[in-house]
Amino acid sequence: MDSKIVTIEKKYLVGKKLEMSLTNQLTSILWKSFQPIIPTIQHRNSNELISLSMYPAGYFQSFDPNAMFQKWALVEVSKFFDFPPETEGFTLDGGLYAEFLYKGLPSEAGPFFHSIFMDWLPNSNFQLDNRPHFEVMGEKYKNNDPESEELVYIPIQETQKGT
Repeated sequence: MDSKIVTIEKKYLVGKKLEMSLTNQLTSILWKSFQPIIPTIQHRNSNELISLSMYPAGYFQSFDPNAMFQKWALVEVSKFFDFPPETEGFTLDGGLYAEFLYKGLPSEAGPFFHSIFMDWLPNSNFQLDNRPHFEVMGEKYKNNDPESEELVYIPIQETQKGT
C-alpha cells in the first residue's frame, strides 16, 4: 500500500456535522444538507471538499461499529468571516499524517481502511494519533463512480520506544 508521510498545516474549515456510527451511517444525509450551502461560503481556498471524522479516545482500541463519532462535511477557507448561520467553523490544528490515495466507490472502501489499520500501521514506525481523520475530495473525485479518487489522511505519531 503506497503512502506518504506529510505534515499538514493548520486549516480553517467551515461546514456541518452530525453524530453517527458505522452501523448508522448518516454521511449522505450530511452532505446533501451541506451541498446547497457551499456556494454561499466566502473566502474558500479551493473547490475541494473535506470529509472529516472525530473519534473519541480509545475508539480504535476497543472497536465497536455502534460507537458514536462526529462526521463533518467541510470546505477550507482563508479566514472565518461571516459564514452561513447553519454552518460552524472548525480549526484543524494539523500535524503528522499518513496520506493514502483511495480509488473506487465509497461503499467498497472497507477493505482499504482495514488494510491501513491492520497491515500498514502495525508494520510502520508510527502509531495512530488521537486527532481528526479526513479525506480530501478534489478534481478527480466523482461521487459514486468506481473511477473516483480521493486522498485519505490518517493522523499518526512516531512510535514511542518501549510501546
